[in-house]
Amino acid sequence: MQNQYRLGIDAGGTFTDFILADRKGGVRIFKALSTPGNPTEAIRNGLATIQEETGLTPETIVSNADLCINGTTVGLNALITHTGARTGLIATLGHEDSIEIRLGHKEDGYRYDPDYPPATMLVPRYLRRGIAGRVLSDGSVHTPLDEDAVRDACRHFLREGVESVAISFVWSVLHPDHERRAAEIVREMMPAVHLTVGSDLYPQVREYTRTSTAIVNAYLAPILQRYVHAVDGYFQSLGARHPVRYFQSNGGLALGSTVSDQSVYAINSGPASAPQAALWLGEPWGMRDIITVDMGGTSFDITLTRDGRANVSKNIDFLRYRIGIPMIQVETLGAGGGSIGWIDSMGLMQMGPQSAGSEPGPACYGKGGTMPTTTDANLVLGYLNPQGLVGGRLPLDVEKAREAIRIHLAEPLGISVEKAAYGMFTIVNNNMVNGIRRVSVERGYDPRDFVLNCAGGATGAHITALAREMGIRKVLVSKLASGLCAFGQIISDVKYNYMAPAPIRLEGAESAARLDALFAGLETRGREDLAGDGFAADRVSIGRSLDMRYVGQVHECTVNVEPFEITEPSLDRLKAAFHARHEELYTYSEPNSAVEVVNVESAITGAVDKPGRMELPAGQGARGALIGTRAMIFDASGIPHETPVYDGALLGAGDRISGPAVIQEVTTTIIVEPGWLAELHHSGVYVLTLGAPVEASQPAELAAETV
Repeated sequence: MQNQYRLGIDAGGTFTDFILADRKGGVRIFKALSTPGNPTEAIRNGLATIQEETGLTPETIVSNADLCINGTTVGLNALITHTGARTGLIATLGHEDSIEIRLGHKEDGYRYDPDYPPATMLVPRYLRRGIAGRVLSDGSVHTPLDEDAVRDACRHFLREGVESVAISFVWSVLHPDHERRAAEIVREMMPAVHLTVGSDLYPQVREYTRTSTAIVNAYLAPILQRYVHAVDGYFQSLGARHPVRYFQSNGGLALGSTVSDQSVYAINSGPASAPQAALWLGEPWGMRDIITVDMGGTSFDITLTRDGRANVSKNIDFLRYRIGIPMIQVETLGAGGGSIGWIDSMGLMQMGPQSAGSEPGPACYGKGGTMPTTTDANLVLGYLNPQGLVGGRLPLDVEKAREAIRIHLAEPLGISVEKAAYGMFTIVNNNMVNGIRRVSVERGYDPRDFVLNCAGGATGAHITALAREMGIRKVLVSKLASGLCAFGQIISDVKYNYMAPAPIRLEGAESAARLDALFAGLETRGREDLAGDGFAADRVSIGRSLDMRYVGQVHECTVNVEPFEITEPSLDRLKAAFHARHEELYTYSEPNSAVEVVNVESAITGAVDKPGRMELPAGQGARGALIGTRAMIFDASGIPHETPVYDGALLGAGDRISGPAVIQEVTTTIIVEPGWLAELHHSGVYVLTLGAPVEASQPAELAAETV
């Protein structure tokens, strides 16, 4: 039984998802309520649920698994709630306040709002120490490092109980010796402290970004270190033969030791696996342009793949903190099943970003929640099974949902509960559509050229409405949709990013040789690291990117290129790639202008064996899966229509269902709106296509189209 299983665990704000795959292509999904106060408890509870349903003990699964993979929100939650480690900063004298000055930038949307509060500083002013010593922009030393000042800073940090220290000096990427000497002193005087050195973590030009990234890493490192220690220890106690892998924000797996040291890579680890899962699902049809939307209990996450490559962002403001390292671009909104409906000062209905979470949860959960949420609205609209969610494990109370909507929304607005519920549904959809536009339209992509992929337990109730609003005519919904990020983790590869500053103008043989040598050095390191991780040379692949700009521009854009030998003639390939990307982003290019590189990066990937693909037997026609009808509301009139309900477990490959209809899977509910046709593929994926409209009042026996 060795290497029989693969286990993926994705901890969300409301639910923690578990995907258990075997070598034969069997894939099953399980859920447990998240336990933010003790994240490992949710893992224990989930494994207990798996044992209850399959008879497989946690020891049997873990000791016979080739990989156990964990995507965690521990770092994200610490950043959101400002509960990270007490952190000190050692910076160049005079630059202690760069993280507050923030390049004079105020977040988009608040630039002219004088009442918008400043971001909470992860390192308060009294824990920032400026150190004399200055490196110039050519890498030469202008002023030697004041080592006594570093020692004074350490003594101050010891008095203040600092448990993590970030070091970031100006132009350290060109001359890192000052940072390294300061690090030696910190290690001597504070051996128990966690240390982040900016030029090691993020060796890229831009001092503010490097300093902010180092601070975020230092702030989260002790939290992730304790989490990794607890999870690794728990899995070792179950007999794990291989180390736990953790999912990173760059879209790849890493060992716990890497995540502990480079904690900033674990901030958005959960949703970052969605693009990989989306490409896996779309592979049978050759789909490579996919937008994935993931609506859970707390948030709504959006990712995009174009031509099989996920959008990667660098130098972004995440939760108001500048982070330079490459991250799968995930647009996150406060729009989940627990999003609370409320009325603003103008008397207008709003949805979120406040969330009822898992405790107390939506009113219909019956756990003490009294505020109306998206889940309550979907229940009142008839979209959700009133018998309960997760196969009945989570019972729902329709009357409590109606009461919450009536008291807080319907009566104050003078409308019916049904109209208020549909208004909630429409507003939360509009919020999500705006997020999809930011990932697609604002990045230069037309969403109508993409397939919309459904992830998350709550998304299926909204997916066809979202696609219709965006002009998208094809939707994918996997039977594993509610745990798609956990599934994405078990099919992902190990990935590490290696960076270097490269202030080089793309002219001449010398510039080409410098660039080629930089990439060669980074990729040699990457191959050696992956070889030490057990990967043969033929399992390693390389991707390159360059931060480039026209000479004289303030900001650069990232250009992805395939690896090739860089010679003077091949510089034209780099220029052409940059011109094309610049035009894609900004609608123009300047082919006659000089181009320069600022930074370079190599992404080194070690390929992991993939589990088998799900294979469903041929269906016998959708009529056999029809289990009744339910009154459902599909427009602002609030008038319900009897709508057919299908049991997804009774559908087989090739079965087709015309909307309006609802398909009930164990962990998700799929609303097929009027005008849509759903067909179940043998890989376990529903393909929904916008076709001829079907009246919502059509009798149930005419709504099933079988082949």
